[in-house]
Amino acid sequence: MAKSTAPRTIDEYIAGFPKDVQGTLRKVRTTIRKAAPGAQETISYQIPTFKLNGMLISFAAFSKHIGLYPAPSGSERFNRELAAYRTSKATVNFPLDKPLPYALVTRIVKLRVKANREKAAAKAKK
Repeated sequence: MAKSTAPRTIDEYIAGFPKDVQGTLRKVRTTIRKAAPGAQETISYQIPTFKLNGMLISFAAFSKHIGLYPAPSGSERFNRELAAYRTSKATVNFPLDKPLPYALVTRIVKLRVKANREKAAAKAKK
């Protein structure tokens, strides 16, 4: 992506990439929207971010991968599924030269939605 000006919207962010990457980014965005209805779209740290009861999930494109932040942690099931992709505790990198596992992205987002709702409910009780 050209770094001449920071994107103000997710549409602007996506438009800064080659057409083939734009298609993948649009599908990631749609996948997140479906998994987290009601989440707000924004740009945070110059990357697309969704908020729902706090920061929910962000994604970003790079020359060879798409990163998803934060990655789920503490779940043995997710640890096994993400082993082929994980590069750090809080990031999952999906290579651009392989099919992106959209069903896995959906499960990650739904897990984050659940965790954020539980955290918001616990905070409201205090």
